[in-house]
Amino acid sequence: MIDVKAKIHDKFSVEFKVGFVAESECGNDFAINTWIFVPNGLDINPSTYGKQDFYRDVKSNVRFITPVFPLGGIAGGTAVPLGHIRRAFADLAADPSRGHMADYEYHIKMFSAIVKSAMREAVYAVEECGVASVAAEMCDRFVEDARRTTAAYREAERLLDVPGLGTEVKHMYAFGDEYVSHLTESFSFRLLHALARFPAEETAEAAERLKRLVRDEVRYKEVRGYATVAPDDPQGNRRSVYRHNVLKKYISSALYIRINKREDGRAVRQIYYSIGAGIAMVFATVIAFVFQRRFGNFSGPLFVALVVSYMLKDRIKELTRYYFAHRLSHRYFDHKADIHIKERPIGWLREGMDFISDGQVPAEVMELRGRIPLVEAENRIFDEKIILYRKLVYIDGQALARYDEYRLSGVNDILRLHLGRFTLKMDDPQTALYRLRDDGSEEVVYTDRIYYLNFVMQVRYGGDVTYKRFRLVVTRGGILSIEEMN
Repeated sequence: MIDVKAKIHDKFSVEFKVGFVAESECGNDFAINTWIFVPNGLDINPSTYGKQDFYRDVKSNVRFITPVFPLGGIAGGTAVPLGHIRRAFADLAADPSRGHMADYEYHIKMFSAIVKSAMREAVYAVEECGVASVAAEMCDRFVEDARRTTAAYREAERLLDVPGLGTEVKHMYAFGDEYVSHLTESFSFRLLHALARFPAEETAEAAERLKRLVRDEVRYKEVRGYATVAPDDPQGNRRSVYRHNVLKKYISSALYIRINKREDGRAVRQIYYSIGAGIAMVFATVIAFVFQRRFGNFSGPLFVALVVSYMLKDRIKELTRYYFAHRLSHRYFDHKADIHIKERPIGWLREGMDFISDGQVPAEVMELRGRIPLVEAENRIFDEKIILYRKLVYIDGQALARYDEYRLSGVNDILRLHLGRFTLKMDDPQTALYRLRDDGSEEVVYTDRIYYLNFVMQVRYGGDVTYKRFRLVVTRGGILSIEEMN
């Protein structure tokens, strides 16, 4: 199955998170075609916005879906994540080899990433809850589970209390410890904000427990020398934000897949380009033979014919290259890459981008786009530009299932599109409107000057095809909102 979520990443970037959940006993082909409908006034077209520009604006990260564990099941009893942590710590203490060091670092990252996912899901449940007593009970459970999880990780540090382990080992442990502590504190604040929706008397005790948890984590971080928030230390707070961002990338690197993209269909392209060069050479050679036979070897007409044939040969070669490149762009992708778990291949992905016309868009996509009559009228004069971004992913379910340390269900493809180039030729972000008050005086009302970018996504998996449409509201000052259209 495929899950698609969209959100605003920052002022000028939109993010689409696509989860490919693989079946365990078979190969899995996933395909996503995304049509981006761009207003003509933005001057985004093949001559101003080429493939290289698009791929500069697109950041695509592929990572494994975080193994799912409830927060209460991470460190209790025979919990798998805690078991891996203890085993990795004990193996490193007994034999500090390079292999055990890599395993030790990997499981610190995985444990921390699993904690983040579990805490996030627990917080989502409270934020979506509409009953105060139930929300308070879930917060109490979060506090209890968070304390048990952090205590179990910190208790495992004693396994490393052996001579001979270098400072790098302690630093890696501290990275995970600081990250989990930061997660506990930040998610506790989110829960406090969620409880603020309810009457205070119904959630006061749960809120107080959350505050005690935050205070305890702050004291712990101060003792360990980790970064904390201080209202009178702006430079320290900036360093704290920077450090948390670096820790986030460090921890999540255990799930991210390194992909070395390369051009797709390179050999086929070269063959077709060679055919084009051959056609041009045949033309020039035929012209030379014909004029040589009729006018002789050293004649003026033959000289002119050779010059003209050379000129035309060069143009024929370029035209055939353009023709084959255009035809191949629809059959092949721009890039391809292999997906690995460590050194074991489990699949591949391909991606391609092209500008297309209305006539090349499937009818169901145009219907879902839902142009209003005014847009249709404008299109008769200034056509809306359409970008098609194609992505094809294959995952070998059997190869994925053989990865037995954690049960990996699939991959997430996180696509981030930066819209800075799209806003370059937008008008001022605000414009003035005028109205008369009841007393006859003039009133000026300032409002946003908006542009709509429409994204229609076709998701294919097996025999199922589904569509999703998202509408992005943008001004020259940045993105205002994104909404899923039904």
